[in-house]
Amino acid sequence: MKKHLRLITLAVIVLVAAWGAYQGLAQRKATALAATVAAEAAKERAQTLELAPSDTVLAQTLTLTQGLSVSGTLKAVNSAVVKARVAGELIDFTLREGDRVKQGQVVARVDPTEYLARQRQAQRQVDAAMAQVEVAQKQFDNNQALVDQGFISKTALDTSLFNLNGAKASHQAAVAALDVARKSVEDTVLKAPLSGLVAQRLAQAGERVAPDARILEIVDLTQLEVEAALPPADAAAVRIGQSARLALEGSSVPVQARVLRINPSTQAGSRSVLIYLAVQAQPELRQGLFVQGQLATTDISVLAVPLTSVRTDKPQPYVQWIDNDQVRHMTVTLGARGQSQAQSMVAVTGVGATLREGTTILSVSTGAVREGTRVKFTTVKP
Repeated sequence: MKKHLRLITLAVIVLVAAWGAYQGLAQRKATALAATVAAEAAKERAQTLELAPSDTVLAQTLTLTQGLSVSGTLKAVNSAVVKARVAGELIDFTLREGDRVKQGQVVARVDPTEYLARQRQAQRQVDAAMAQVEVAQKQFDNNQALVDQGFISKTALDTSLFNLNGAKASHQAAVAALDVARKSVEDTVLKAPLSGLVAQRLAQAGERVAPDARILEIVDLTQLEVEAALPPADAAAVRIGQSARLALEGSSVPVQARVLRINPSTQAGSRSVLIYLAVQAQPELRQGLFVQGQLATTDISVLAVPLTSVRTDKPQPYVQWIDNDQVRHMTVTLGARGQSQAQSMVAVTGVGATLREGTTILSVSTGAVREGTRVKFTTVKP
């Protein structure tokens, strides 16, 4: 009896142990399953790309402006170099680069001492010549009276007339010499031929300058233009009045311009045609700055996307588009390029898939995204 009880007790213990082992195994399986589910969920969350509205663009039918690449250097339409007209020491010269001057303003002087002396000398010669005229006139008048009375011959009268005419000619020559002397005195004063800014100071106060020596350069920045050279084939499409969008060297600041003139002759050697574009004056524009951009010549209407949204890290160019909240890669054929609202656009057609109006395309800000990645848009708080 006791032996039978021990067997029953042992069987109960074994059953209890087996049940505990089973429960533990079931719990471990449940835990493992929960961990797997959580990992899959985390993986799915990790593979979901959150996008802001600015991370996408739409394929749209747009009017693209096509044109020619132009470049050149800004220069002032009106500029002048003030030169010395007479030789002498430069005085009263205080202007520096950047100073503003007005038309007719005295910018410098040449020491007038020598030229004033010459003017006085010429004036004295005029006075002396005038005195000779008066003497010759009196002699002629006296001889005229004597001839009328028959006291002298007509030959003496003719001689006195010749003397009078010679004295008048000498007086006129002296007056002309005085005018030259006065002009030299006036030329000692250097005036600005136009209003503008001093671009270069080419001499120093106290320096002795020669005639035609460059003193300073003045530029008027209210009117600027660009001289651009184009091949003859491209120049054929250019018309006066066409607009251009230019940018300063090293800057993205847009500069509006239009074709003002077209040179009727080609350049020797290069055979290029020069066109001149009038530029809207802006405070940051300076003579000599290099500008480049596009001259609008034609407009076309095509299905286009931003050029930056087309990726080229595969053998064929492609765009990343969103289909059922997933990223897909679509190989595209690129067409004409142009500008729309100051943005570079390119005409595209899908290869192996249909690229339609309104297709959502990932912009350049998202970078490369693996195909099949799920996406969702972040909620924009009001």
